[in-house]
Amino acid sequence: MNMTELTIAIGQMDSKIMDKEYNLHKAEALLDQTRGKADVICYPELFTTGYNFGLIGDAFYELAETIPGPTVERLAKKAGTYGTAIIGTIVEKDGNQDGVLYDTTFVINEKGEYVGKYRKAHLYPTEHQYFRSGSDFPIFEIWGVKAGIAICYDHAFGEMFRVLALKGAQVIFIPSVIPKDFEYLLDLRTRARAQDNQIFTVAVNRVGSEAGIVYCGNSKIVNPRGDVICEAGDEEEVATATIDLCEIARERKQEMSLRSRRPELYGSLTH
Repeated sequence: MNMTELTIAIGQMDSKIMDKEYNLHKAEALLDQTRGKADVICYPELFTTGYNFGLIGDAFYELAETIPGPTVERLAKKAGTYGTAIIGTIVEKDGNQDGVLYDTTFVINEKGEYVGKYRKAHLYPTEHQYFRSGSDFPIFEIWGVKAGIAICYDHAFGEMFRVLALKGAQVIFIPSVIPKDFEYLLDLRTRARAQDNQIFTVAVNRVGSEAGIVYCGNSKIVNPRGDVICEAGDEEEVATATIDLCEIARERKQEMSLRSRRPELYGSLTH
C-alpha cells in the first residue's frame, strides 16, 4: 500500500499514578473519540503508569510487563476494531533477564497486529536508576508509511533523527513527559528535527501533574518545512490532522540537503 495521506491523532492525556486499568480505560476512551477516522493514534510516554520516579520507585518492577503482553493484546483488539494503528510507551519487563526494565514504545498496525518495539536509547540521567538503554533505531510500517520513534529525551539527539530519516522514516513520533517551563524545548526540537530531515514529526506530550510537577501538553504535528500544522493545549484532548506525505519529496527537491551530506567529514561524531 502506498499512502499519500495519513490522518494522525494525538492522544494527549493525564495519567493516574500506578493505576494501569484506569489509564488504559482513558486511552481507549480517547481512541473512541476519533470514531475510527484516524489512521494512527499515539499516546505520551509511560501513559499506563505515570512517570514520577520518586512516587513509583521499585513499584516499576511490579508494573512492568512484557511486550507483547497484556497491554498490547488489549489495545490490539481496539486497533483492529477501528482500523487505527496504535503507538504507546510503557515500562517493559525483559522476558529473558530478570530485573531488567526498558522504557519502550510498542507499535500495533491498523489490522490490530503487533509489529515491533523501540527501546529508549538516550535515558535521562534519573532514568538509569531503573531502565536499561536500547541500542537500535527500528523503522515500522503502518498503512504503508514508514515511521520511526524517539522517546522524550531522545529529542535532544539530532543524530538519531538523521539515522531514522536515512533509513526511510517519513514520520517520527515522539511520546514525551515534558513539564511546564520546558515548552521551548518541545517546540524548538520538534520543529528543528522535522526541518533538518525534511520529514513529519509528531510530539505527543502528557498533561496533568504528579507531586507538584505539572506537564505542559502542547503536543504538535510539524511538517517538513518545520511549520506546526496541529497543536494541542494544556488539557486532555485528541488533536487530529491529516498530513500530505508528498510534502517530503517537494521539500527535498527544493533543497537537497540530505543528498548534499559529506559523511566522510563526520567521522568525529562517532568518538
